[in-house]
Amino acid sequence: MTAVTTMATTVLLTPVASAVPSTETVPGAVPAPVKIHDIQGTTRLSPFDGQAVGDVTGIVTAIRGFGSARGFWLQDPETDQDPRTSEALFVFTGSTTPGVAVGDAVTASGTVKEFYPDSPSTSNFQSLTELTGAQWTVKSSGNPLPETKIIDEGSLPEKLAAQVGGNIEGLRLEPDVYSLDFWEAHESELAGVRDVPIVGPSTQYDELYVTTKPRQRPTSRGGTGYLGYEQPNTGVLKVESLIPFGERPFPVANTGDTLTGTTSGPVEYDSFGGHTVFATELGQVRENGLTREVTRPQRSGELAVATYNVENLSATDEQAKFDDLARGVAGHLASPDVVTLEEIQDNNGADGNGDGLVAADETLRRFVDAIVAAGGPRYEFRQIDPQDLADGGEPGGNIRVGFLFNPERVSFVDRPGGDATTPVDVRADKGKAALTVSPGRVDPANPAWEDSRKPLAGEFVFKGRTVFVVANHFASKGGDQPTHGRFQPPVRSSEEQRLAQAESLRGFADAVLAADPKANLILAGDLNDYPFSSSVRKLTEGGALTALIDTLPENERYSYVFEGNSQVLDHILASKAPRGVDYDVVHLNAEFAEQASDHDPQVVRFRPGSGNAALDVINDLLDWLERILGRPLG
Repeated sequence: MTAVTTMATTVLLTPVASAVPSTETVPGAVPAPVKIHDIQGTTRLSPFDGQAVGDVTGIVTAIRGFGSARGFWLQDPETDQDPRTSEALFVFTGSTTPGVAVGDAVTASGTVKEFYPDSPSTSNFQSLTELTGAQWTVKSSGNPLPETKIIDEGSLPEKLAAQVGGNIEGLRLEPDVYSLDFWEAHESELAGVRDVPIVGPSTQYDELYVTTKPRQRPTSRGGTGYLGYEQPNTGVLKVESLIPFGERPFPVANTGDTLTGTTSGPVEYDSFGGHTVFATELGQVRENGLTREVTRPQRSGELAVATYNVENLSATDEQAKFDDLARGVAGHLASPDVVTLEEIQDNNGADGNGDGLVAADETLRRFVDAIVAAGGPRYEFRQIDPQDLADGGEPGGNIRVGFLFNPERVSFVDRPGGDATTPVDVRADKGKAALTVSPGRVDPANPAWEDSRKPLAGEFVFKGRTVFVVANHFASKGGDQPTHGRFQPPVRSSEEQRLAQAESLRGFADAVLAADPKANLILAGDLNDYPFSSSVRKLTEGGALTALIDTLPENERYSYVFEGNSQVLDHILASKAPRGVDYDVVHLNAEFAEQASDHDPQVVRFRPGSGNAALDVINDLLDWLERILGRPLG
């Protein structure tokens, strides 16, 4: 028999964590003999938190022998028959690999600690009950492991958590009522899934997401749709691996694939993604053949306006990223006439933090060249350089929005005077609307846009008809409480700024439509919010603008996949004037392990209204003939 003692510093149980001290002991304290289910208790917090305990017995079910959050999971095969109390516990050993083997029967002592990935007093996340500063004795080896609990479609309740308007940690667990309670009641125990759909692709952090509820809001391409704050997808579960990479590389998987066979291991709460199976047994990926979508080309009488978040594109990026994005524009988006771009960085990107360089001409020129090489048109671009470090995003990147447009199909109305601080206004010109500067930033001095990208308005002309396009990138969701955290319902504090931004943008839209109620107006970009959010509802209030995502079937409403949930962050909104509107979210990134961007682009094709009813009828007839003939006229 051997004994191993470890006293260490607790760290977050992911590779990107920071350390938090966790070695509280009471000098001279006599450890109390307790069972694991006594330590876990019937709430989220151990009744022994901060106390020394002894004679803790169980079987070693898994070992984390890498990184700085090493340790092992201990599970007691003798249960107390109380469904609220977990029978397992993580024994934390810091950066020291524990000297135990799976199947060892262990008697341990140490200090119970509720671990948070950040400050316990301010954390939004749930805690993990650990045994720290542990000493243990191996009593025997080669013991059978406790039975793995297989999670299937009927295991998890539909309700996520009690909605108490605050911290739920002190509430008695109700695992048959709430899914977060169910997982807490099985914290650190062996759990698994069999033959489950993959609803979130594998990531650079070697993780993927599955669902135990394949009929819970399925998307048209095999994901799980997020359709409302009151409609959480309780079947979603993250999978990581404890199997050494040399023995089994983590699988590459896309949304819609299947994780076949059994995947099992201890289950824990992870602040990055919620409850996670740390697999000691990992199933195989069966590909479902998901393909990247290609939209149809616009007809000669249609104007195509697309929006694409190109994920921190900088002139310092490798050519491969430019090429991948360019193929998306030229091929998958069928070379739209106008593209609003989000996350264009300055020419040296994050490498030049605070150096005063804000120009992005090299970034945009490389992108245009790559599109030409991919078979697309030679676009021209318009944008306005922001003030240094004023628009948020990756530090030093000076992120901004901008336009690409095909001069062979559409012209840009250049009106000088627009810069980082000069607001664009709207004036009436013979019953039509016109911008005072083009391109021009919308309301840039408004506090709503502090440390955030300012909208960019541009005036375009297509076949003699004026079209106003506004490129947008609203403030991020940073700072919001997670849906799976200890505060329920979660506070979405970032919504306040986006609602103010929506009010500012709506004010501009109203000014355009006041000058010309029949104006062709398109608002496009990454609004960082859902169709059911207060900010998007503000933009569509009264019906002057339509959020085109609402025109799609519910199972097709997504442009982004986060923590296994297919959701909408990107939008195109249109005024009433555009006719023959044909809208498409082109799924070519978010569902795939290999991505040019983490967002899917989208495109709207339409015939701009002229304000002349007779002329519009003639143009509609010509468009109808083109459809019948299958080719452009003239």
